Amino acid sequence: MRLHFTPADLRQISFAPVPNALLESLLSVYGLHAKRYDTPPQPDVREWRRRMNSGLADRAGVLSDLAGAAAFLPDFLFQPDAADLATGVELAVRTPASQLAADLAPLPPPSSPGVDRWRRELSAGAAEARRRLASDLHRYFDSSLEPLWPRMRAAATVDRALRAETLLRGGVDALLTTLGTRWQWRPPVLHLPMSGDHDVELCGHGLLLFPSYFARSCALMDRPGQSAVLVYPMHRGDAPVGAADALGPLVGRTRAEILAVLRAPATTTAVAEKVGVSLASASQHATVLRNAGLISTTRMGGSVLHVLTPLGSAMLHGDTAG
Repeated sequence: MRLHFTPADLRQISFAPVPNALLESLLSVYGLHAKRYDTPPQPDVREWRRRMNSGLADRAGVLSDLAGAAAFLPDFLFQPDAADLATGVELAVRTPASQLAADLAPLPPPSSPGVDRWRRELSAGAAEARRRLASDLHRYFDSSLEPLWPRMRAAATVDRALRAETLLRGGVDALLTTLGTRWQWRPPVLHLPMSGDHDVELCGHGLLLFPSYFARSCALMDRPGQSAVLVYPMHRGDAPVGAADALGPLVGRTRAEILAVLRAPATTTAVAEKVGVSLASASQHATVLRNAGLISTTRMGGSVLHVLTPLGSAMLHGDTAG
């Protein structure tokens, strides 16, 4: 697939502020059903899949029909403007019946007579079918994703910090070149590794980028008259190297100052300058903090970018010193 940018489009590239709970719910269900991925999932996702596979049918309900086997997700289940799950679910279940029928038609045949009946009722816009969809979405998120949500938000923060740093250092060309390992930016066209030979004109409406925790490949939602939405696998920071490393010394003025500095993502060089230590010392302290799970580290060329994790933020709770 090829995305064609105009100068107006390049000026209107933006990032989603937080992960999209509705989208991540559906992608995670798809991942639990998938026999294989085009690219291997991250270790934390593999561990989550191992823990969650048991009892999937009970937790996912009708989501297994909507996202369990299809190579795509019905458009009404992705509400990119929804700030939280409740808003996304409300928008999805209020979708007009005509669009529901059009979005559900390409799905594979249902797995059981009961699911077939529910899908036909949803296609017709039946109120009870809509209520069941809303109930199953909330139940699945609460039981399966809510415990993981702080980690997902932290990973999104790491990704946004990396992309912002890339944009500052190399401009739009660097940003579009590094979004995906198999993406190719040949101005003014972005070549995406997606099935089909399609050209998409952005027509001056711009592009909204959606980093996703569970996505293993990119996906495009073309919205006539609005910015197109491009979902891509978010970058992960370096993980702690082992549990034993988390037992090292953590308390001390210098590390406390580093955590305070990292209220805003910063490179090792910036940390060293703000705290007043050598670059080597800042790197060593950052390693201890990372291995303790207090910060996340992302490598970008010759630089390293550090971001607080939810645990690191909790360590600063009540500390109002700037």
